[in-house]
Amino acid sequence: MNIRLHTPKSMKNGSGIASWKQFMLSLLATTISIALTFGTAAGVDYKKKQKEKYEIVMMVIYDMYNSLVALEKADSMICQSIQLQRQIAEDTTLFDTMKFQLGMLLPKPQFTETTEKIFSSNIETINTVGNVFFTEYVAEFYQDRQYYKTIICDSIYKNVSSNYSFTTLKGCLNFDYSMYALLSSSLLDTMWKLYERCKQIMDISDKKIEVYQMKRKQMEAGMTEKTVTRRLTMHEIVQLQEKIENAKKKITQE
Repeated sequence: MNIRLHTPKSMKNGSGIASWKQFMLSLLATTISIALTFGTAAGVDYKKKQKEKYEIVMMVIYDMYNSLVALEKADSMICQSIQLQRQIAEDTTLFDTMKFQLGMLLPKPQFTETTEKIFSSNIETINTVGNVFFTEYVAEFYQDRQYYKTIICDSIYKNVSSNYSFTTLKGCLNFDYSMYALLSSSLLDTMWKLYERCKQIMDISDKKIEVYQMKRKQMEAGMTEKTVTRRLTMHEIVQLQEKIENAKKKITQE
């Protein structure tokens, strides 16, 4: 039996192989192009998210630090009050003058809750940071900050105002500053530890914080310059009004 083998038409003269090779090269080029496109887009998106994450973390760390500075100032005022109280106890003749100093040392820390609200109430912001420990420590920090303001600062002001503690020598000497001082010291120690933990978790160095602080100061300086510019504009308005008044006087004279 004779068996004849026929060469496929697609392979005659190499035309089929050439087309196949061309198809494979085209497919490969398309695949690489798609991979590069999506890879580049993914890379850009990743960098964008990392930048957003860094900005959010730095904003929170910056707010935590500023809060601690404000509360340290409040703690210092409480300590100064104890010192004055001691001096009055040792020399009661100092009461009439030092009671006014005590009134000036009522702790009223200044800080805003804007960053806290942005971070705590926005689930997208929390997801961008993507670290549950950081989120928990920040939440605990802000709880302690509110506790400090309510239990220490507001309480001192309320007791002094309602009980007229500084109007009499007895009231002044019986005011329990030591309790507030101990509570203040304990809370601040806890808050400083939370602050340091947040820095370590997110790998934020003191150098990075310094750079960010400079950036914020420059932004605030820019806002101040805009305010000054606005004041100059107001001055121009006053000058225009003066010209109008002068013109009105001339009209009256005519």
